[in-house]
Amino acid sequence: MSARRKSRRPEPAGGRPRLLSDEVEARLVAASRTGVAVELAAEMAGIARSTFLAWLARGRAEAEARDVGEAPDAGEEQYLVLYEKVRTARATAAARAMANIRRVADGGIVTKVTTRKFRDPETGEIVEETTEDRTAPDWRADAWYLERQHREHYGKDATLAVEITGLGGPALHNEQAVDLAALAERLNESLFAVEYPPELEDGRVVEAEIVDP
Repeated sequence: MSARRKSRRPEPAGGRPRLLSDEVEARLVAASRTGVAVELAAEMAGIARSTFLAWLARGRAEAEARDVGEAPDAGEEQYLVLYEKVRTARATAAARAMANIRRVADGGIVTKVTTRKFRDPETGEIVEETTEDRTAPDWRADAWYLERQHREHYGKDATLAVEITGLGGPALHNEQAVDLAALAERLNESLFAVEYPPELEDGRVVEAEIVDP
């Protein structure tokens, strides 16, 4: 017998459990779509974190049971629907956040738009000219991505496996021992010593400026 087939307390007639109403489900999904933590999503829906997690656990168990060929349990359908909607919502939030990180890393985000009008000295016509200021590529966004998505190689707790040898050959006996931890720290300090313009440091976006002659 599957773990999901455990006997549960009878639920109110009419389909959904009392707490898992359409409104509560909608709030949970909407909150999850923003990417907030599970606890905050539960608070926004007016339920306990433990209740939300229990619902998700039941939905996941039902999904896994069906994946291995077990017959659907009608009593778990509402939890399965909630689980799938929340999973999709959180994946959407993660994809959106990652797209924004890539935009910062690649640069080119418009921070200021300036439009000016002037009279063309040759034709006498009024000409409108628009210029844009854009951000430069920011390596820190790439560093953030690598540290979290490839933690085994680039995480702060990754092992630095570097062997200092003489011209690719075996280590020389008279070579001084290299403190790799100190070397890594110096590199880290030098990288983060790079100074950026204030508008990039605090994320400000300057509003468009209209300049008339």
